[in-house]
Amino acid sequence: MSRALILSVALLAAAPLAAQEAGHGGHGGHGDHAGSMMGEEAPSTQAYRAANDRMHAGMGIAFTGDADVDFVRGMIAHHQGAIDMARVVLEHGDDPQVKKLAEEIIAAQEAEIGWMTEWLAKNGG
Repeated sequence: MSRALILSVALLAAAPLAAQEAGHGGHGGHGDHAGSMMGEEAPSTQAYRAANDRMHAGMGIAFTGDADVDFVRGMIAHHQGAIDMARVVLEHGDDPQVKKLAEEIIAAQEAEIGWMTEWLAKNGG
């Protein structure tokens, strides 16, 4: 579980950098990484921005004062964000190792969301 969480955080931390690079005139020069002459964002950048927006909105929970409940409720949205970002790389990415990591993140985060959802149901969340 800790490896998946560390990998998720690393993926989430890297996304703004990837999005920033993609938005700089397409210096990568190939595939989905290139921007248009009109300055439009790459489809992957648009997808990452949408995933980030959904995640941040979902993490805007009403805090209960119960540290356990609040943590689990916030982490569900955070984990879903990692899943959404991993799906972007599966659709738009090229590197087989990154895609394998994305698949592992999806599997791990989905399992953890299931556990957290069950925990909330049992613990008044």
